[in-house]
Amino acid sequence: MTPATEIPTLTSASFEDLVREMIVRLGENPSREGLERTPERVRKAYEFLLKGYKEDPQEMLKKALFTVTYDEMVIVKDIEMFSLCEHHMLPFFGKVHVAYIPNGKVIGLSKIPRLVEIFSRRLQIQERLTTQIAETIQEAIHPQGVGVVIEARHLCMMMRGVEKQHSAAVTSSMLGSFRGEQETRTEFLSLIHNRPNGV
Repeated sequence: MTPATEIPTLTSASFEDLVREMIVRLGENPSREGLERTPERVRKAYEFLLKGYKEDPQEMLKKALFTVTYDEMVIVKDIEMFSLCEHHMLPFFGKVHVAYIPNGKVIGLSKIPRLVEIFSRRLQIQERLTTQIAETIQEAIHPQGVGVVIEARHLCMMMRGVEKQHSAAVTSSMLGSFRGEQETRTEFLSLIHNRPNGV
């Protein structure tokens, strides 16, 4: 049995060849006008959608760590997220809310969405994505605590299977003071659900 970390050897067929075969197996003609360039387009689309494999989240964060005396909660909420589920390779999308309480260091604010982008641009499940974001921040700056909440809609539930168009999945990862202190967790959850107009 192939270990999960071992990547199988690639075949000699190109990505485009494999897409053409898939089109044929689905009962279509890959040579007709509308599908003629589809294999190339699919390759480019997947290279973009899964570009997170080529990026190192820890290296990215190292370039934007700053020493501070600030020790109140830092929240970056409503970060748009798009990913592909690893079970059906269909999109799931939604909002990511990230908070942490510094312990001598902070992360440049623009790097939090970049971190979300790196992990979401991989074949994912929402639960793993949530913990990866939280654990990477924990490892990078060792804050007093980290909280991550993701609210997402999954096309594998909306377009197939149970076909529930209005269902959403919510996952959370709470580390440090966010896990151990009810008041901290409640403050975070309250702040991410407050709307700009106060409702």
